Amino acid sequence: MEVEKIELAPGFQISRIVKGGWQLSQGHSHGANNDPIEDMFAFAEAGITTFDCADIYTGVEELIGKFLAERKRRLGSSSDIKVLTKFVPDYDDLASISKSYVEKIINRSLKRLGQERLDMVQFSWWTYDIPGWVETAHWLKELQQAGKINLISATNFNTASTKEIVSAGVKLSTLQVQYSLLDNRPEKSLISLCEEERMHLLCYGTVAGGFFSKQWLGVSEPKAPFENRSLVKYKLMIDEFGGWELFQRLLNALNIIAFKHNVDLTNVASRYILDRKSVGGIIIGARTIAHLKSNLKIFSFQLDESDMNLIEGVLSQRKGPPGDVFDIERIKEGPHGSIMKYNLNQQQV
Repeated sequence: MEVEKIELAPGFQISRIVKGGWQLSQGHSHGANNDPIEDMFAFAEAGITTFDCADIYTGVEELIGKFLAERKRRLGSSSDIKVLTKFVPDYDDLASISKSYVEKIINRSLKRLGQERLDMVQFSWWTYDIPGWVETAHWLKELQQAGKINLISATNFNTASTKEIVSAGVKLSTLQVQYSLLDNRPEKSLISLCEEERMHLLCYGTVAGGFFSKQWLGVSEPKAPFENRSLVKYKLMIDEFGGWELFQRLLNALNIIAFKHNVDLTNVASRYILDRKSVGGIIIGARTIAHLKSNLKIFSFQLDESDMNLIEGVLSQRKGPPGDVFDIERIKEGPHGSIMKYNLNQQQV
């Protein structure tokens, strides 16, 4: 099965499955016996040549940097690999952010990844109560013009704030946002802006931290405490969607479709999002190669009209989530915001 590719800019092509890096960060990777570098080689050999990371994912930029260096040593080049990193200024630094702060973080990412120019920087901003995101986007553009960044993108901006950035003259190639069968907020207005500005979505949360899998079909509603923060996050999204009973109906529909196409329930949830307007790729949070073969099944089938009708029949009963992209997560004291970690750069060396 050949992995689908998409061109985000002239000469800049990514695989439509992007290997996520969050699960590799220190504090999330305990118990993994696999060599993460060799796992990256396996993903690349399978055709998944795009890797997502962030300045705040402890140790991940360094891991990918080691992979790039080893790939160059073994194969003579690592130019087929695209690394999509992020610039996430700490919440406590937003009010005092400066160009030198931005450049310091970008230089650190360059060093960690061993790159002369970052393939992509996805820019984030915690709260619209503190202004400065447009100015910061312009500082990134200046670093782009200086040759330190190839593509500038954004993550978790809603439609209005995204429009402010592009209207100010900063070209954004992609927006990384949560988008899944549970979370349709990008469809409300952001996708229309993407079509106008020729931007693509990179989507996380597509499999809801693993909730979109057969293991959750037909089981009782789980209660806290959960095994990890990801399950807390996506259980909250299930509640916003309409609750456990409606989610079970959705899983049942996906399972019927998966059986028909001889794929996994997870593949159906992923394929649905890949086929949405303006979606460039989906980020799969695979820590090891254990699910690599299953993930590749996404490209072995297409959803037909009867499949879509079955899915849409359940989605028509949804209740939420409310608002635009990341609006409820931006409420620091709310259930979604309270599980965030806001100052991870303070913990970096």
